[in-house]
Amino acid sequence: MNEPANWVPDDVDEEVPSAARLYDYLLGGAHNFAADRALAEKFLAALPSARDVARLNRAFLRRAVVFMGQQGVRQFLDVGSGIPTVGNVHEIAQSADPEARVVYVDYESVAVAHSQLMLEDNDRATIVQADMTDPDSILKHPETLRLLDFDEPVGLIMAGVFHFVPHEADAPAIIARYRDALAPGSYLALSHFTADISPEEMAGVVEVMRRSADPIYTRTHAEITELFAGFELVEPGVVGTALWRPDRPEQAADEPGGSQIYAGVGRKP
Repeated sequence: MNEPANWVPDDVDEEVPSAARLYDYLLGGAHNFAADRALAEKFLAALPSARDVARLNRAFLRRAVVFMGQQGVRQFLDVGSGIPTVGNVHEIAQSADPEARVVYVDYESVAVAHSQLMLEDNDRATIVQADMTDPDSILKHPETLRLLDFDEPVGLIMAGVFHFVPHEADAPAIIARYRDALAPGSYLALSHFTADISPEEMAGVVEVMRRSADPIYTRTHAEITELFAGFELVEPGVVGTALWRPDRPEQAADEPGGSQIYAGVGRKP
């Protein structure tokens, strides 16, 4: 049975590639256009392990949501959620607790349209179209307030999105505005591209993404750790995605693409 064609909003320019659709392509999804696939091939030329990087980032997301659920978190705010694919936050959280509530946030029209289709029969999950660099537009949105109780712990997820925030935008200050809205016992799960391990490859990735609607800005381990200010880092701290509480520790160190993105989870005391 073919999926409805209305996942492509009228205002989308199919000639302008986006990071959300590029990521969808790398993960094997079908919600991307020729321009996205062309850019993705250049991305792969610059970073041959890109598909593994995407897969490992998605796997980190799953483990982080499971971990937060095990700590009693039953509501999640997934900022920069992208185009839905296998293993979405609501699927993970609601498989453990059907009462879990999830608010997705993205500014990309295709991601929002497809999310709306996927969630139309789920009254405990929704999508908000907003810019993550404007926290108030998300935290005070009627749909956010309908599902999330900020007097209770929230799992705030920013998986593979803050490397799209320019350095001059002051990413730590933006995250601090989200943090200040969260109740004690809330968690932040965050992953972010770095050039620490493979500077030449990442320089190539940065150059490729300059041609898209979503340039990438890498940060160092220290800069990414700074994004967790006000949170207590959960062991093992900020590490490559493959090394954050892996399902198979004996294989994690050898995962291709396991060090291009740092990942961590922090708890608000």
